Amino acid sequence: MDNASQMTQRPKAVLAYSGGLDTSVLVRILTDEYGFDVVACHVDVGEARDPVALEDKARRAGAVAFEFVAGQERLARDYILPALQANALYEGVYPLNSALSRPLIAEVLVEVAGRHGATVIAHGATGKGNDQVRFDLAVRALRPDLRIVAPQREKNLTRDTCIQYASQHGIPVPATAQSPYSIDENLWGRSIEGGPLEEPDVEPPEEVFAWTRGPAAAPAEPRRLRIGFCSGVPVSVDGQALDLVPLIRRVGEVAGEHGVGRIDLMESRVVGIKSREVYEAPAAIALITARKDLERFTLPSDLLRVKDGLDRLYAQVVYEGLWFSPLKACLDAFMERAAEPVTGEVTLRLYKGSCQVVGRSSPAGVYNKALSTYGAEDRFDHRAAEGFIQLFGLQLVTYRRLHPLVGQKH
Repeated sequence: MDNASQMTQRPKAVLAYSGGLDTSVLVRILTDEYGFDVVACHVDVGEARDPVALEDKARRAGAVAFEFVAGQERLARDYILPALQANALYEGVYPLNSALSRPLIAEVLVEVAGRHGATVIAHGATGKGNDQVRFDLAVRALRPDLRIVAPQREKNLTRDTCIQYASQHGIPVPATAQSPYSIDENLWGRSIEGGPLEEPDVEPPEEVFAWTRGPAAAPAEPRRLRIGFCSGVPVSVDGQALDLVPLIRRVGEVAGEHGVGRIDLMESRVVGIKSREVYEAPAAIALITARKDLERFTLPSDLLRVKDGLDRLYAQVVYEGLWFSPLKACLDAFMERAAEPVTGEVTLRLYKGSCQVVGRSSPAGVYNKALSTYGAEDRFDHRAAEGFIQLFGLQLVTYRRLHPLVGQKH
């Protein structure tokens, strides 16, 4: 290599490229201001983008290479499914759609960096969001030798600044000052931020929703949806066997048509601030609702109590970007074992935004009608209950004899 070639050689950076406002601008910023040759990498996690148009946009912005990586099957199998086994809902509400895609994207970025000999991973996360934590921790867990560059965070770029930059440099982007929403979507859900949604007391306008109907537009009649599970894994819809990706899409279409899956949450971010987040996750809400009910039907009460606490911990761990942590690996092992008997079918009633379980069946149901019925078939030994209560309450009675409640005498 001659001296001129050595002087012109630039380090390579692999950029997590969505094709939206932030990353479209970042291709040019990383090229002009950071001095990198940018490899734009788009991981298809279910947002239905045109790879040809994405590559054209990335190269016009200055990218030297572009990779479009199919990721829907991998997202469903390796990320959504483990979270579903934990019924993962952050703060009991949010099904982690964005949080689940980030470690997958980071994993792919590291793989692409290896193929291109890149030494830098770049992303468009801001300094106040959760994604910076998820991307940075995932990359460091997988390849701690790689440098991480986050221009949004380092330069404190605002959305208005990015819109202005894109206009000045002729970069086509979907966001404008008139339509300021930031959209992130994948197979598991859709998030909407920005604009009027930053006011916590303003009702989200109907225009921000794309996957769910409002109550007024939802069908006038309820829809019953039957979902089958095998060892905790959803395997059928209304009796039709489906692979995981088409099953998620099918459940999402039906639930969304009936208005199920709209979420408006005052969310506690990792960095310590509250943010108003609006989501659409019809498939996630329907599947988690059905699966949790089947767990109640097939698992004993002591296991359910422990799992309920670990479900909440699992959601917290994933939300905070600790997907590749040893704690997460141990939780996965627990969830997988607990899922073994969770087999059967659950019927949901979907109606104008509500999602209600109205029936369930399972060969492993921990239910015995002869024990629970009050009818003629009753086989429960009522006489045994008195002795049970005496033993069950023995410590309480003994303690209260020693320490009577105020005003009580023995």
